[in-house]
Amino acid sequence: MTGLILALTPGVIVAIVAVIALILIVIISSIKIVPQAKAYVIQRLGSYYTTWQTGVHFKMPIIDKIAKQVSLKEQVVDFPPQPVITKDNVTMQIDTVVFYCITDPKLFTYGVDRPITAIENLSATTLRNIIGELELDHTLTSRDTINSKIRAILDEATDPWGIKVTRVELKNIIPPAEIQDAMEKQMKAERQRREAILRAEGEKQSKILVAEGLKESQILAAQAEKEAAILKAEAVKEAKIKEAEGEALALRTVQQAQADAIRFINDAQPGDGYITLQKLRAFEAAANGNATKIIIPSEIAGVAGLAEGVVQAVKKD
Repeated sequence: MTGLILALTPGVIVAIVAVIALILIVIISSIKIVPQAKAYVIQRLGSYYTTWQTGVHFKMPIIDKIAKQVSLKEQVVDFPPQPVITKDNVTMQIDTVVFYCITDPKLFTYGVDRPITAIENLSATTLRNIIGELELDHTLTSRDTINSKIRAILDEATDPWGIKVTRVELKNIIPPAEIQDAMEKQMKAERQRREAILRAEGEKQSKILVAEGLKESQILAAQAEKEAAILKAEAVKEAKIKEAEGEALALRTVQQAQADAIRFINDAQPGDGYITLQKLRAFEAAANGNATKIIIPSEIAGVAGLAEGVVQAVKKD
């Protein structure tokens, strides 16, 4: 063995070392690490062999080949504006934004050539078909409906390509300049109309509030006058009631006094002389009044004798 080693020339040793180094390089280069959210499509002898997921893998030198490295993350692509024509023959520019993710790396690699271009063309044709069924005003107010329809059609069409379309958005809808100018004028007129309506409603409401305030003030004034009149009438009524009660009380007092006097006289059993004297006093009171005619009783001829008899009766008493 020692002789064999000594027989090797420096050139042979260098060649052996180079071969060993080359083998090591090939082995090391055949060790592949697939990162997170990535997938490698592997071909063996030119045909599909397997799909590597996240982790460490060994690739057979020369025989195996990484055909495609596929990102499994959700991706977004912004397509340039596409000319579309509405149902009422208005040409406008619409650009779309498509969100998608790759669900099958094998189908994505072998299903279609240039899949992003295919999605762009498919979204453009789908958009033209949908917008062609809508009028301009409906197009401007139906973004959500258009987005949902495009997403459903793209998702179904891209399933054989291993692509899942998760979301589609209309980024910009750009109508022609003259349409924009007309829309701005229409919006300005609409805002002016709303302003006029709001101003008129404000003035109307203000007048209504003023009228209601005046009405309420008049009602309150009338109620106050009514209540004052009622209170005044009640006060007058109470005063009259009290006055009448006072008069009644006074009358009762006088009548009671007269009744007591009459009772006292009756109890005293006055004689004829006292009665005659009272008649004379009553005649005297009638004579002193304002009457222009006096009717004299038939027995007036004996007034002197009657008066003398009364005096004598009083003296006896």
